[in-house]
Amino acid sequence: MCADSTSPQNPEYAIMENSEYMKEQHQEILLGKEEGLDVSAYSNPELNWLQMEQIRMGIKDKVDVSAYADPSYSYETMKQIRLSSYSSNDLSDYLDRGFIDDELEQIRLALEDGLPIDLWLTDDMYVQQIHEIRIGMYEGLDVGIYANSQYNWMQMREIRLGLEKKLKVETYTNYLFSHWQMQEIRLGLEAGLDVSSYAKLIFSASDMKQKRQKLMTTRTPETVNADKLGIVLSEIAKKEFSILVENNGNKAFAFIPWVPGNMVTEADIYESLESRGIVNGIRHEAITELIKKRRMNEKVLIAEGTPARDGKDGWYEFFVRLDLPRIPAPLPDGGVDYVNIEAFEMVDEGEKIAVYHPAQKGEDGQNIFGEVLHANKGFEKKPLRGEGFMIAPDGVTYISRMNGKFEYRNGRIIITNMIIIREDVTAVTGKLEIDGSVYVVGSVYSGGYIEATGDIIVEQNVEKARLVAGGNVMIKRGSCSKHDCFIDAKGEVSSSFFEAANINADGDVKANYIMNSEINTMGKVIVSGSKGMLLGGKVRAVRGVDTFNLGNSSHIKTFLEVGRNALYDKQQAIFSEKREQILDQLSMLEKQWNRILQALPPKKEEAVKLIKKLNAAIVTKDHELADLDADISKLANLTDQDMKAVFVRGNAYEGSVIEINKIKYMLPSHVFRIMFKLRNKSVVMVKI
Repeated sequence: MCADSTSPQNPEYAIMENSEYMKEQHQEILLGKEEGLDVSAYSNPELNWLQMEQIRMGIKDKVDVSAYADPSYSYETMKQIRLSSYSSNDLSDYLDRGFIDDELEQIRLALEDGLPIDLWLTDDMYVQQIHEIRIGMYEGLDVGIYANSQYNWMQMREIRLGLEKKLKVETYTNYLFSHWQMQEIRLGLEAGLDVSSYAKLIFSASDMKQKRQKLMTTRTPETVNADKLGIVLSEIAKKEFSILVENNGNKAFAFIPWVPGNMVTEADIYESLESRGIVNGIRHEAITELIKKRRMNEKVLIAEGTPARDGKDGWYEFFVRLDLPRIPAPLPDGGVDYVNIEAFEMVDEGEKIAVYHPAQKGEDGQNIFGEVLHANKGFEKKPLRGEGFMIAPDGVTYISRMNGKFEYRNGRIIITNMIIIREDVTAVTGKLEIDGSVYVVGSVYSGGYIEATGDIIVEQNVEKARLVAGGNVMIKRGSCSKHDCFIDAKGEVSSSFFEAANINADGDVKANYIMNSEINTMGKVIVSGSKGMLLGGKVRAVRGVDTFNLGNSSHIKTFLEVGRNALYDKQQAIFSEKREQILDQLSMLEKQWNRILQALPPKKEEAVKLIKKLNAAIVTKDHELADLDADISKLANLTDQDMKAVFVRGNAYEGSVIEINKIKYMLPSHVFRIMFKLRNKSVVMVKI
C-alpha cells in the first residue's frame, strides 16, 4: 500500500519536515507537489528558495533541469540556462568559460537574435562590456572597433554612440583616453568642430571641455543659435536608448539607460520604431508611460505581434464508454473490487458509436514587422479500424452492425457477438462453443465447459469446470476446486481469488488471493491488497510477480519461476519456427517474382496487376517479419539480466523458492518489503 502523503513514513513528508528548510523553501516544495511535479529534483537544503523556483519552473516546462540543478549556481545563472533551453541554445560552454548571471543573459539575448557574439567575446569581459557589444551588433555597427577588453564599458559606449552617428571615431579610439575625454571629443565631432586641437592625451577631460566650449563661442554670429542648440542637445538633452527585438521578431523592448541629461521623447521612440520597420502591435500606452514615468534602466515591452494560433487536431467523440475493463474500483485494503466491476459495454445494431470531428484551420498572426505568421492546420486522425461496425454516408459517423459487446483496444473498435446465459452452467448444460464472447449471469459448476473466441465473464463462481477463451477470462467472485478447474486464455485472467486452479494465460493473472494453484503466464501474476497472499502451488510468470504477501508462517512451499523459464523457451521456439516459416514464404515469393519477370503476360494490364499483387504479398510478409522480430526483442528485453522479477510489498516467508532465469534461490528466513532481482547471475534481495 502506498503511504499516506501526511504519514511520517512518506519520504516527501520527511523532506518537508527537515528543519533546515526555510519557509520559502517549504512553499516551493508545496507548489511543486500541487502541480504534480517530481520535487525530488530540488528537495535539497543547500538550494535557496529562488534556486528551487527556477528548477520547479523548468520541471513544469519539461526542461532537462539536470543541466542547472546545482547549488553552486546562483538563481540568476539557473534562470538564464532555463530560458536558453526554450530557444535550444546551449550556454554550457560559456559557463565553463566563467560567465555567470547577467553576463549569461547578455550572451543568451545575443544568441536568440542570431548575433555571432563569439567573434568578439573574450573570457575577461564583464556584463556591461558584453551589453555594449550586443547592442552594437544588433544596430549593425562595426563592433570590432571597440570589442576589446582593454576598453571599459563606458569607453565602449562612447565609441558605440559615435558609430551610431557616423562620426570619425578613430579620433578617440585610443584606449588611453578616459571615457570623459572620449565624450568631449565625441561632442565636438557632433558639433562639427575641428577637434584635432584638443583630442590629445596631454589634455584632461576638463581641459578638453574648456577648449571645446571656446571653439563653440568663436564661431560666426550666424551660428551662435545653432551652437547653443547643439550644446543643449549634446550636453543637456542626451538621447540614448535602445530598441531590442526579441522572440523571433514578435516582441520589441525599449531600454533607456540612466545617463545624466538623457532626455528621450516619445517622438524619438516612434522615429526609431519607424526606421526599424516596426509597424504592428505598437503599445502606445506603454511608450507614454515609459517617457512620463522615466522608467530608466528597465526593459519595457513597447510592441508585440499577434501570434499564430494553430488549428485544433481532429478528434473522435465516443458515445460509449471506453475504459470499463481497465478501471476496477480499489478496496479499502488496496485490493481490487472484481465483484462490482462493469466488465463490458453492450451496443445495439444501428447504434451510433462515435463521430469524427475534422481538424480545424488555425488563425494566421503577424509579427511586429507586419510579416504574416502562418498558422498550422490541425492534424487529421486516421479512420478507426476494427470490426463489427460501419461508417455512415456522411463519412464521419460510426454505427454498430450488430447487437454485441463493444471494446476499444489499441485504437481499434471491436464489436463481437455476446451471448448472455441467464442460468448456471453445469454438465447438464453441455459443451458451449461460441463465436464471440460469453457472459454467465450465474456460476459455472461441475462439468461445465465454455469455449469462446472472445471473452468469458462469469458473474459468480467457477468450480470444477473448463474455460477456454480467445480473449480475457473474468470471474467476479472466485474460482475454487480440487485441481480440476482449468482456465486457458489468450488474454488476461482475473478473479477475486483462485484456489487449486490450473491457469494458462498469455496476459496477466490478477487476484486478491491465490492458493495452491498452478499458473503459467507469459505476463505477470499480480496479487493486490494488504491481505493479498500468494501461497502454495507453482507459478511460472515470464514478466514477473507482484504480491503483497508470499507464503505464510507455516512455511508452506511456494514456487515462483520468472523470466526465462520453460514458458519463455517454448515461446521463443514458437517465434523461431514462425520466423523460419515467414522466411520460407518470402523465399518462395521472391522466386515467383523472378519467374514472372522473365515471362510477363503479353497484355500490359495483366502484367501490372500480377506484379502489384505479388509485390503486395512480399510487402505483407516483410511487415510480418518485422513485427515478429519486434516481439522477439521485446520478450528478450523483459527478461534481461537486470530484471526486477519479484516484488513482495508485505511479508515473504521462508520456504518460498524464487527462480529467475533458471537461477534458484530459497528464502532462508522471514523478510519484509523486499524485491528479488537477478544481478551478475545471482538472485539478490533489495529493500523497497
